[in-house]
Amino acid sequence: MEKQTDRNPGRRAAGRAAGAIAFFVVVGLSIVIFGADEAYLWIKALHVIAVISWMAGLLYLPRLFIYHGDCEPDSDQARTFAVMESRLMGVIMNPAMIVSWVLGLYLAWSVYGFQGGWLHAKLASVVALSGVHGYFSKAVRSFSRGKYVGNARHWRLMNEVPTALMIAIVVFVVVKPF
Repeated sequence: MEKQTDRNPGRRAAGRAAGAIAFFVVVGLSIVIFGADEAYLWIKALHVIAVISWMAGLLYLPRLFIYHGDCEPDSDQARTFAVMESRLMGVIMNPAMIVSWVLGLYLAWSVYGFQGGWLHAKLASVVALSGVHGYFSKAVRSFSRGKYVGNARHWRLMNEVPTALMIAIVVFVVVKPF
């Protein structure tokens, strides 16, 4: 049985992530080449898929930190959590955030011309969400070095931040309050 701390499963996962990114790039370029009218719905769909993937990671990672914090820093369990956190960040969250940003900025520019108070509020909320992502990324590196960041209460509270920002973003996009 192969251990989850082995490098090979991570390489295969990274290869699959690279394949997914290449797929998004090919589909995106094909859509743009074959027509702007058709491109909108496909780009919007790919944007939503990327956002869902990114949010899944942002909601799961703090839970991993809670469990990781209960382990002794040099234990096998701590090393397993470090691998899980690193793979979640590198294979799912980072690519999903990049695709979300690229496609989201394209939609904001091509459809709305970066106009609208709701759009500015949404972009500010996405910038804040990206800051949370950066904070989580820094925590992944610290945990992997055995330097635990925060306690269980801290990570339970931090788990709510992406949720609150997601709610704000959805309200800005759907309701367009201003």
